[in-house]
Amino acid sequence: MLNKKIAMWALGASCLMAAVTAVQANTLEAIQKRGKVIVGVDISAPPYGMVDDNAKQTGFDIDAAHLLAHDLGVKLEVVPVTGPTRVQFLRTNKVDVIMASFSITAERKKVIDFSEPYGVVPVVVGGPKAAKVVSAKDLAGKSIAVTRGTTSDQAITKETKDVPGVSIVRYEDDATTNTAALTGQQDYIVAASSVLPAIHKSNPKRDIVYKYTAISFPMGVGIRQNEPQLKEKINQWVSKNLKNGKLNDIYKKYFIGQSLPAEMLK
Repeated sequence: MLNKKIAMWALGASCLMAAVTAVQANTLEAIQKRGKVIVGVDISAPPYGMVDDNAKQTGFDIDAAHLLAHDLGVKLEVVPVTGPTRVQFLRTNKVDVIMASFSITAERKKVIDFSEPYGVVPVVVGGPKAAKVVSAKDLAGKSIAVTRGTTSDQAITKETKDVPGVSIVRYEDDATTNTAALTGQQDYIVAASSVLPAIHKSNPKRDIVYKYTAISFPMGVGIRQNEPQLKEKINQWVSKNLKNGKLNDIYKKYFIGQSLPAEMLK
């Protein structure tokens, strides 16, 4: 009798897990039914996401999200996220997908899934023009601004673990990190390469310039795990728009003529 009850409980648990998986795997169907895709975008990370002088959301990820919605045949709703909240918003179903300069890393793939890469995120070190900094060892004794939990944070933490006197100051979002470098709270910053010209534009007196590239990451559309239909659909979208040049055109628009890596466009 006890064995029968255990078997029935196991069957019930199995059915429940199957039901949960089925719900998780139907996001594409939910998008199509509601006629709208909800995309998380970091609008404080130019040129991936930003607000222009007319208070309009713009940037590489915003334009790419519009292209995705167009190709899915649905409307677009953008939900602002930050670097530290991207995974949380995705896993708690506040958004359908994330398009927010989301680098594909092994650590993140433990908890979420990604599409094939549709762009790249170079992580660079910026500092005073006169400073001779060409590698992590030259950051000894320096104070560095970075956004908490991002790939920039991971890269500089790993690079400087054996460098004496390094002070990594972690801020909660990209806008605050950029402001810290902009106002002189820190003279060094680790971020996407696009951040440096934005800092100079906002405050030409700050001579924060490119020093070296710490690492480059392919970036993908963030998707919840167990979403095979949605992942396949988005991968088809990525492949199509890399081959027809539309994603590269968007990238060049916001990165001043720079193209995506040639191997991505084949």
